[in-house]
Amino acid sequence: MDTKERRRALLQKLKIADKPVTGTELARELRVSRQIIVGDIAILRAAGEAVYATPQGYILPAAEKTGALTATLACRHGRDALAKELTIMIDNGGKVLDVVVEHPVYGEIRANLMLSSRRDIADFLHNLSGSGAEPLSIVTGGVHLHTLELPDRKALRQIEQELRQEGILVN
Repeated sequence: MDTKERRRALLQKLKIADKPVTGTELARELRVSRQIIVGDIAILRAAGEAVYATPQGYILPAAEKTGALTATLACRHGRDALAKELTIMIDNGGKVLDVVVEHPVYGEIRANLMLSSRRDIADFLHNLSGSGAEPLSIVTGGVHLHTLELPDRKALRQIEQELRQEGILVN
């Protein structure tokens, strides 16, 4: 298999995956090193493919696979409302793809989250607490963006309404 064929196969594996796939798994399946996979992912991204690297592995957002609805919401809150914000999004059928802040020196900072269940939220919050790190929004006074993947516009409206009621949604 040549390089182009391997990258096509890699992209196809990500398109059919229903969960993140680790670099180690991809390397084993394609019979190359994990470092080759890292390089291939970088080249696919440079070519415009929306490959996300998450703590669980590589994944294509479902929107890339199915044309699902995505929306970006501007939020503001302290650390105390983080769980509430994420739970509202998940419980109403959303998947939290990322968090974005605008740093005054570095510009846009984006972190892939890929949260789609209460278990994902619990793990994320546990990792955040255990690391001693602060949420990215600490650099912007709590203001941040989330990209959501949604089943339909009704889910988006419900999420917006509940976030607004909690004083989280920035209008």
